[in-house]
Amino acid sequence: MSPEPRRLSRGPVPFRARGFAPRLVPLAAWGSFLGAILLWQLGSASGVIPALVLPSPWEVLQALWALAVSGELWRHVAASLQRLLAGWTLGTLAGLLVGLAVGMFTWARSPGIAFVSALFPVPKIALLPLFIIWFGIGEPSKVATIAFGVFFPTVINTFGGVDNVSRSLIRMGQSFDLPTRSIVRKIVLPGALPAILSGFRISASIAIVLLIAAEMIGAEYGVGALVLAAGNLYRIDQLLAGVVVLSLLGLCVSAVLSRLEAWLLAWR
Repeated sequence: MSPEPRRLSRGPVPFRARGFAPRLVPLAAWGSFLGAILLWQLGSASGVIPALVLPSPWEVLQALWALAVSGELWRHVAASLQRLLAGWTLGTLAGLLVGLAVGMFTWARSPGIAFVSALFPVPKIALLPLFIIWFGIGEPSKVATIAFGVFFPTVINTFGGVDNVSRSLIRMGQSFDLPTRSIVRKIVLPGALPAILSGFRISASIAIVLLIAAEMIGAEYGVGALVLAAGNLYRIDQLLAGVVVLSLLGLCVSAVLSRLEAWLLAWR
């Protein structure tokens, strides 16, 4: 005799194919920041963390307020933002052009990949003395250092994004006799855009690191110059105030790039 068939449940079947869809939880992000600051303040107040080694968050906030009220902070921030914007823009535009050429044209692919592979591992800050010899001690050498550091990750992410575009879509556009300009604008660029925007995040972080290093070597104003001067004078509170400014700068850049991604990738 055949076994008795199992009775099917009459209740709703749970949906199990949820996939991996991580979400941002702003409350958890800000809560982790506030929890770390609270533990830091408690450690300083109890004497577990010596003030000479690490001032309390309140002392850092007071130093930051004093720098802001005196106007010195804004001079440093304005100088750093000008260098950052100029260097990142130049490096990004050049990287996009070269990355698209490497990803689309045979004549540019082999030489481009060879030069990028050879020069990308070189520490860019090590080339700052060379840029000073070429461009002088002023702003051009700092901007060139930032642009050179931004250029390579932009090239890599751009031609990687172009390579990942479905070739069937490109062939379909060619079969409909679309001009090359339309294929690039309507098929290649939208398909490569997620990788390009990911490269923007990497290059922005590299740009901030190179900015501070360049300002520490030779600059009168800038957040890097502020941090270096505070360290030389053993003003740990001002040094950490400069670090806080850099952290806020990084958060602002990340927020701007997130808005840019949401705008450019709304079609997804």
